Amino acid sequence: MVHINNSWDELLKEDFNSENYLELREFLKKEYFTKTIYPPMQDIFNAFKLTDYNDVKAVILGQDPYHGKGQAHGLCFSVKQGIKPPPSLINIYKEQKSDLGIDQPMDSGDLTKWTKQGVLMLNTVLTVREASPNSHKGIGWEQITDKVIKLLNDREKPVVFILWGANARAKKNLITNKNHLIIESAHPSPFSAYSGFFGSRPFSRTNEFLVKNGQSPIDWQL
Repeated sequence: MVHINNSWDELLKEDFNSENYLELREFLKKEYFTKTIYPPMQDIFNAFKLTDYNDVKAVILGQDPYHGKGQAHGLCFSVKQGIKPPPSLINIYKEQKSDLGIDQPMDSGDLTKWTKQGVLMLNTVLTVREASPNSHKGIGWEQITDKVIKLLNDREKPVVFILWGANARAKKNLITNKNHLIIESAHPSPFSAYSGFFGSRPFSRTNEFLVKNGQSPIDWQL
């Protein structure tokens, strides 16, 4: 059974007891036993453990975890301390420099500081096989992560939804509450960053919206 140890437990209790999740869990047991799967099993739900439902100010929505050794630790776009930031994260840093004048530490990619300020670092799919992106797409994670988006959409307190890339933007239809702000663009990957990610100013726009709605801005500096 999943134990997140905050309000997500009650909110997702029905989902974690569903037939979908029980089947997903059995599939993952076999995958972790027979293949190399990321993130480590104990890190799968880190996004929820670090950012309680009631504390969410913004959601950064990614696709699935990094599929390289030692990178993924349960937060989208983030890597563990001591791991070189991947190209997508370097482009996120570049956009922050352009948007806010922030110089991020190029030798660090751990974004945990953001989660403690109310940024839910969520992937649409929470596990992946080594060297095989999107390999766990369609196995059942989407029912849970869609529910998370719907639960946040239902909240009266305003939330910023930051959707980067096609997989994330496909979830736009789940966000119907006019209280919230949707910021969408191309993915920060080197393959697409010049097609609309650079220059999209998601970080300043997020903070402007939060302040306008009586919430404290995010300190994006790591």
